[in-house]
Amino acid sequence: MQNPFPYSFDQKRYHSWNYHLKNTFGEKIFKVALDGGFDCPNRDGTVAHGGCTFCSAAGSGDFAGDRVDDLATQFNKVKNSMHHKWKNAKYMGYFQAYTNTHAPVSELREKFETILKQDGVVGLSIATRPDCLPDDVVDYLAELNKRTYLWVELGLQTMHQQTSDLINRAHDMSCYLEGVNKLRNHNIRICTHIINGLPGEDYQMMLNTAKAVSEMDVQGIKIHLMHLLKGTPMVKQYEKGMLRFMSKEDYIKLVVDQLEILPEEMIIHRITGDGPPELLIGPMWSMNKWEVLNAIDAELLRRDSWQGKYYNTTTKVLSC
Repeated sequence: MQNPFPYSFDQKRYHSWNYHLKNTFGEKIFKVALDGGFDCPNRDGTVAHGGCTFCSAAGSGDFAGDRVDDLATQFNKVKNSMHHKWKNAKYMGYFQAYTNTHAPVSELREKFETILKQDGVVGLSIATRPDCLPDDVVDYLAELNKRTYLWVELGLQTMHQQTSDLINRAHDMSCYLEGVNKLRNHNIRICTHIINGLPGEDYQMMLNTAKAVSEMDVQGIKIHLMHLLKGTPMVKQYEKGMLRFMSKEDYIKLVVDQLEILPEEMIIHRITGDGPPELLIGPMWSMNKWEVLNAIDAELLRRDSWQGKYYNTTTKVLSC
């Protein structure tokens, strides 16, 4: 049996992002969310139109900087705002909005290097899609990986093709695995995104998506709650009865079940999701983020459980 308390100073029973960063850098690090001015191939017609049905007009960058500002201005505005919470910290530039490798390498280089030059920046986190990793882009990411602390965040959302088609992801599982392999061939850290509560998915389907991620060569995961935002294509699906909001109790139970089957080395970047209050249609309980996080901690304690408790450690050894 694995050590039930592997993350002692973080007081968590899962391998939190905060624990990982403090363990790696010895001090507080926070992400500075940016809008690099990119588009998405799922919106501009490269692979599809309309975007993923859950995605907001801000390209899932609702809390990022304002794209009307240049990147250095965005960085300083967001950084200064975050310093109200954390006085002493260093930073990771987080290219969050839209698809942040959907551009020529020359443009990527200009934007990423701008942030790396900012005082106190220790690395980058780059959110993108698995179908936006041509060889020259991967070569540049490999170069970055040798010079700085780099994560690439890849949206999977679900392993189930019928759901993926329903939400207009416009890529399949084989494309996702190919993207993972391209990055891991250069030892680039990957964080996989999944969403609990997508239309038509039952409890076992969501658990199976987490199990699929546990078997991939990825070093981190973001577990999101499906929250419905005004103005997204999914509103029409909701109005047709295709989407039902998860209860807080079911979500907490599911997340703990998912944590139990993930390898303990996998870094948990996020275990819930929230949206701008002025855009949120539901579930409304998601606005109480700390209440959800505390309830997940309490459920792990109640079960006397922890991340990786039921993971078969002989199937894969993950490294960071």
